[in-house]
Amino acid sequence: MTLPFKLQLEPSRDKAVLRKQLQAERMGLLDRHKRAAQLQEVLQVWLIKRPETTIGAYWPIKGEFDALPALYRWSEAAEPGQPPRRIGLPVMNRETKRLSFHVWYPGCEMEEDAYGIPKPKNTEIFHPQLLLVPCVGYGPGGVRLGYGGGFYDRTLAEIQPKPYTAGLGYSHGYVPWLEPEPHDVPLDAMLNEEGVQLDK
Repeated sequence: MTLPFKLQLEPSRDKAVLRKQLQAERMGLLDRHKRAAQLQEVLQVWLIKRPETTIGAYWPIKGEFDALPALYRWSEAAEPGQPPRRIGLPVMNRETKRLSFHVWYPGCEMEEDAYGIPKPKNTEIFHPQLLLVPCVGYGPGGVRLGYGGGFYDRTLAEIQPKPYTAGLGYSHGYVPWLEPEPHDVPLDAMLNEEGVQLDK
């Protein structure tokens, strides 16, 4: 009997190695599409009671969960007379290494950023009230392991008012001993395919 993929490797204590391990695990998850469908449902239900009308998200890469279908349903579910609901995707400033968020909608014109990731072209910049953050890994208390570039941490350290932040990832990425570094900004919420793991 083959062990589940997540049990084949002991998570490394070296964060650079850990990132590579968790990304490889995520790409190798045989049930990743099933997990994605479950997380779509978790996110849709969680968003029902959220008060925000502007959400910053991300374009999924390297096997990340794609939140955009759930967000599109959320944007279409606004009641008559309510403010329009808007979705944004990040655009990185090469000089400051910080992110700004530009309005996205299905079919809007896109272009690649410096890292080859699609971003909206010539759409309005807006301030997200809620920010969905992709997680390579995560730990207790909202600790997040990203790709190591620090873009989200630098952005969250300066953006005012600070948006409510929710991490999205699969359960294989939970690392119980993961601790924050001084520059890390903890997440307010964490969602995976098994449900809401944290919601401050």
